[in-house]
Amino acid sequence: MFSKIFPKIHAEGYKFLVIAGIITIVFYILSNFLGLIGLVLTIWVYYFFRDPERVIIDDNNYLVSPADGEVIKVEEVDGPKELGLENKKFKKISVFMNVFDCHVNRTPCAGKIEEILYKPGKFVNASLDKASEDNERNYFKIKDPHNNNIIVVQIAGLVARRIVCESNKDQELKQGDRIGMIRFGSRADIYYENYEPLVKVGQKAISGETLLAKK
Repeated sequence: MFSKIFPKIHAEGYKFLVIAGIITIVFYILSNFLGLIGLVLTIWVYYFFRDPERVIIDDNNYLVSPADGEVIKVEEVDGPKELGLENKKFKKISVFMNVFDCHVNRTPCAGKIEEILYKPGKFVNASLDKASEDNERNYFKIKDPHNNNIIVVQIAGLVARRIVCESNKDQELKQGDRIGMIRFGSRADIYYENYEPLVKVGQKAISGETLLAKK
């Protein structure tokens, strides 16, 4: 119960928590009202950087969500041109993370990371279609146990200013392993082949737990 109320936080969050704490102290010195605002801000920072444990299905016949948030796209598209897959058809699911969602990203499947590609870009609203092509983003190309290409894209949002990658090329992943996070509002896209979607637009997804697609 304690871990649910006070989950551990991601390493990226500690410096922001310290900054928020200092601001809160200064605000309290100025006035109780400002101090209360600072306290609310500090609590929000703590929960933004939360990194709770998740129950992973550990089944290669399913893809799990790479992010917490709302499913905003379920469609068939060309593969990412940045990875040379623009002439190949993939199904794509997009999950939008607002500033209240957990922002730690996880791999949807077991497999080997064949490529990681970072692309700098703009910071338009991550819920918009053009965010997938214009925003700062980081691509993971993963070969799953069925020899399928699974692409996960971390996409920075309107106020996000840093994508954190915690994985390496040629790394072997277990389903649901943490691969990174995005700071302050963002989106995750997953491109996949030879699976059928299990979710609909508007559905809430939980990273590492929600089943997005099935063989």
